[in-house]
Amino acid sequence: MKKRLLAWTPATLMGVVSVFTLGIDLQRELPLREPLDNSLPRTINGFTGSEQRLSEEQALAAGMTDYVMLSYRDASSDRNDTFSLYVAYYAQQSLGHTIHSPKNCLPGTGWQALASRTEKIVGPGGNVAVNRYIVQREDQRALVLYWYQGRGRVEANEYRVKWHLLRDSALRRRSDEALVRVVVPIVNGEEAAWKLARDVVGVILPAVDAALPAN
Repeated sequence: MKKRLLAWTPATLMGVVSVFTLGIDLQRELPLREPLDNSLPRTINGFTGSEQRLSEEQALAAGMTDYVMLSYRDASSDRNDTFSLYVAYYAQQSLGHTIHSPKNCLPGTGWQALASRTEKIVGPGGNVAVNRYIVQREDQRALVLYWYQGRGRVEANEYRVKWHLLRDSALRRRSDEALVRVVVPIVNGEEAAWKLARDVVGVILPAVDAALPAN
């Protein structure tokens, strides 16, 4: 019996892959309910955001449908506290054309990871997991939080993200998803950076959710 089951394993795997591939080929391209530029707040906890733009080459390489990149500063204070926000939305992902993970992109821009773990943060629907990285470039250090949001989920684990992408492509004909990244320079210590980042995430989670297609 075991030998028969083993004999069928390659065919079963091929069938699963075929279903997933068919789902990816036939998936729907879902537009945002509201442009990201309109949905994300320009003021968060006294910080005011100014828009930044990627170069044409960078945007083309990333392949997103829509994105917002904002740099926030407290203009009413002499403090050096700042943070940046990047949200990239993909209406449709395909084989070889999916969201680029920040953990792979950061080293390419000169940042090296010193520590990483997942953190639980209170969201509108309860606790959610986000990735937390401490990175360094020369004498600069920063706290990076990022996660994947869409199709009714907020997910940090890269493997679960890929699994959900394959499953939803096959069963729901959907692969729409957003990458959300918050970067806080570590100026007044890691704990202060973490407190600011946590507050920012609490504001951004529902704002992104309001812009994404309905679950």
